[in-house]
Amino acid sequence: MNFSRILVMASNVFQEVIRDRILYIIGFYTLILAAAIRILPEIAASSENKIFLDFGIVLMSVIALIVAVFIGTGLVNKEIEKRTILVLIAKPISRSEFITGKYFGLSAVLAVLITIMTVIYLGFLQVAHVPHGTASILIAIVFLFLQISLINALAISFGSFTSSLLAVILTFAVYLMGNISQDLLKFGRLSRNPGIEHLTQALYLILPDLSRLDLKNHAVYGLQALPSPTAMMANAGYGLLYSSMLLAIAILIFSRREF
Repeated sequence: MNFSRILVMASNVFQEVIRDRILYIIGFYTLILAAAIRILPEIAASSENKIFLDFGIVLMSVIALIVAVFIGTGLVNKEIEKRTILVLIAKPISRSEFITGKYFGLSAVLAVLITIMTVIYLGFLQVAHVPHGTASILIAIVFLFLQISLINALAISFGSFTSSLLAVILTFAVYLMGNISQDLLKFGRLSRNPGIEHLTQALYLILPDLSRLDLKNHAVYGLQALPSPTAMMANAGYGLLYSSMLLAIAILIFSRREF
């Protein structure tokens, strides 16, 4: 693969998504936080600080998830529907470079989006004098980006061989199941049914364990509540490896498609 061609493809995706007014989402995020910081003291007088800490990160993750799923699943299909894919693959760009460029382009958009929302979130915490651990929040945000990048790879993988609507449904389904994969494994062990236990073990091995990349709850309680550095490095490596595997699958599937 040629890195310069991947960079050009990623740059085109980045500019295209930004032109689609995706950054208006930042205004929505700001308005919701502003409303929350005014309303929460009235409905949760004793715990509004903790609720706002949770709410800001959860809202950020929901917005990033929606962007990753709805844009990621359509990145490939949009080119096919417009027939521009015929022009792109006729040029000196391989299909692997095409998929990789799409992934990195959307990942760059998500990185910018999450970074700006993080700055706004920390600004609200500062202005409202909400006690918080900045370091623990930033670590949780880094892991949020790793989780959303994995979902981005998943969305592109599904979008490379099926319709955008079905890809959206499948991606959300895997996201939901990936967040409870450890619970599924525990349920299989508690059932004491060999069939159910084997099924839950298989699902756990196949599905991404997204809970390993979810540090939202830990961030609220500061650095002491975070997993050990070794565990966090292992979990970050898991997320990167799983994303790479999904990207490889997407490339393999797309390389076999006929247009």
